[in-house]
Amino acid sequence: MRSILAIIILLGVLIFVHEIGHFLAAKYFRVGILKFSLGFGRRLVGKKIGETEYVVSLIPLGGYVKLLGETEEEPLTEDEKKRSFLAQPVWKRAIIVLSGPLFNFLLAVIIFAGAYMWGIPTLTNEVGLVAANGAAQEAGLMVGDVIVKINDSPVTRWDQIAEHVVKSEGRPIKMTVNRGGEKREFSITPRLMKDKNIFGEEIETYKIGVGPAKKLVIERLDPFSALFRSLKQTWFITKMTLVSIVKILEGVLSPRTLGGPILIAQMAGEQAKSGILSFILFMAILSINLGVLNLLPIPVLDGGHLVFYLIEAVRGKEMSVKWRQRAQQIGFILLVILMIYVMIIDIERLNNETVNKITEFFTK
Repeated sequence: MRSILAIIILLGVLIFVHEIGHFLAAKYFRVGILKFSLGFGRRLVGKKIGETEYVVSLIPLGGYVKLLGETEEEPLTEDEKKRSFLAQPVWKRAIIVLSGPLFNFLLAVIIFAGAYMWGIPTLTNEVGLVAANGAAQEAGLMVGDVIVKINDSPVTRWDQIAEHVVKSEGRPIKMTVNRGGEKREFSITPRLMKDKNIFGEEIETYKIGVGPAKKLVIERLDPFSALFRSLKQTWFITKMTLVSIVKILEGVLSPRTLGGPILIAQMAGEQAKSGILSFILFMAILSINLGVLNLLPIPVLDGGHLVFYLIEAVRGKEMSVKWRQRAQQIGFILLVILMIYVMIIDIERLNNETVNKITEFFTK
C-alpha cells in the first residue's frame, strides 16, 4: 500500500511539474490551451475553466497539454489562427516544448536547495582507516585524525578531502590535522592507483590511502550556498544520466540495469519508508532523469520536436507532414519496445526477489 501511494505522489508531482512548464510557456506566449491532463485514457475528474479543460485521467504514466492548432487539419477561425501553436515563430514553439524538461530540472534544483538548507547527513572529516604502506601512513597520519585543511583550504566533509586528493594530480599536498586537540601538518604525495568507477570500469586515480570514519553529521547551508550546491548536484546527476545512456549504447552497462514502473514503485516505497527527506531526494533524481530522457532526440519526445524545429530554423521552412509522421511513428514504436523491455526486466527482477524470499524462508 505504501508503494502504491508513494508512486502516485511521485509520478503525480513529476508529471504535473513537467506539464505545467509547457502550460505556463504557452500561456506566456498567449497560445490557446484546450486541455491540461494528468494521465492518459479515460477521464476520471475534470473541470473546464474558460477554454481550458483540466482533467485527471485513468492511466497515471504521463500527461499532456493540448494546444490550440497543434495540427494543420484543425478548423480554426481567424482569431484562433493567431493564437494557434503552429502559427507561432519556431523559437516560441521551441521554448514551449523545452519548458517541460526545464521545469523538471528546476524542481530538482529547488528540492536539493531545500534539502541542503534543512540539513543533509554527510561523512565528517575524521580519518577512520589508514591503509598499510600507503602515502598517508608513510607521512604519519593516524586513525582518529581530523583533517581540517588541505593546502590552506578548510575542509569539513570527506568528499572535499577526496576532491582535493584527486585534483592534486600527484603533486604533494599540505594537510593540517587536529590530533587530540593539537594541530599538526603533513606533506603527502598522492599516488596513482587502479580503482573502479561507478560503472564498474577500471580507472586510474590519485589516492593517499585513507578512509572516512563511520560518523555522520547534519550539514545545513545558508540559502546562497545551498543554491550553489544544488546547481552543482543537479548538473552532476544530469551528466551521470547522460553518461549512463552512452555506456548502455557502448555495451559497458547492461540494459538490464534499466528500471520501469514496478522498480520505481518499489524504490519509491522504500524511500518513503526511510523518511520524507529520502523520498523527496529520490523525486529530485527521477525528475532529472525525466528531464534528460525527454530531451533525447527521439520523435514523439520533446527532444524529437526540438530537432524538427532546429531543422526548420536552418532550412527556413517546416519539414513535410509526411516525414514528420513517419519519424513519429518510428519513435512511438521504439518507445513501446523500450517500455515492454523494461516491464519484462521489472517482472523478472520481481520474480527473482520472490524466489529468493521463498528460498530464504524454507532454508532458515
